[in-house]
Amino acid sequence: MRRFAGVPGRLAAAPAIGLLALAMTGCANNGLVLKGQMARLQQQQTAMSGQYAQLQQRAADLDRQHEQQQALLAQARQQSKFLEEQLGAVREQLRSSNARLAEVQAEKESNEKRVQALTASMRRRQGVSITPNSSLLETLPPIQLPGVEVEREGDVIRVRLPGSDLFASGSSRLRPGAEELITRVATELGRSYPDQMIGVEGHTDSDPVVGGSWRNNHELSVARAVAVYDVLTGRTRLKAEQLFIAGHGDNHPLVSNATPEGKRRNRRVELVVYPEKRAAGRGR
Repeated sequence: MRRFAGVPGRLAAAPAIGLLALAMTGCANNGLVLKGQMARLQQQQTAMSGQYAQLQQRAADLDRQHEQQQALLAQARQQSKFLEEQLGAVREQLRSSNARLAEVQAEKESNEKRVQALTASMRRRQGVSITPNSSLLETLPPIQLPGVEVEREGDVIRVRLPGSDLFASGSSRLRPGAEELITRVATELGRSYPDQMIGVEGHTDSDPVVGGSWRNNHELSVARAVAVYDVLTGRTRLKAEQLFIAGHGDNHPLVSNATPEGKRRNRRVELVVYPEKRAAGRGR
């Protein structure tokens, strides 16, 4: 009986050992499961980190695009403002040009009426006798006018008023100070040649008339002669019946029109003193 006394105890311990082994095997398996889960979690974390980095990069790209769009929008607004200002300036220039065009047109119509009236007056006076006196120049003194060309040509005297001192380019409107020059010349003419016939002759250079109200240089030269005539009859002692108007355009240049200086000299209004006198008793 003592031989088998310990057998049941060992037999009783066998299940406990099995359970322990089973438990240890389960723990090992659980460890492996946990390691697998950890590995998967690490992979997911790595993937999520990559996605997060991509999202951050995308957000940075969107920020840059937004800044670029804001800069472009600001530039577009600035350009729009500049274009609006330019459009306003162009509109103002257009209004000014239209006003100037209307003014020039009115000036042209007024000059045309004056030319027609003067032409009619000259035609009415064609029957008036004019007394020639070719020897008059032998006794009358020459005119001395600083800044004004005076030239004897046969039996006439030509007093040349520089066009640049009288008119702006392409215009028949007198410059400031032009009336004073005309009056000063007329005073000397009236003192030296009080009764002589005087031609008011307009001359231009060879440049074509562009952008004005005159169709050609002849019209412009006549209009300028009329403007000088108006000053002579309105502000000086010279009489309308001793004056007549002519417009030569560019037909009688003093020098070649090949240079700016030559063109400047050719633009002029000449007061031409003739030996003939106005008819006695007229204009007194």
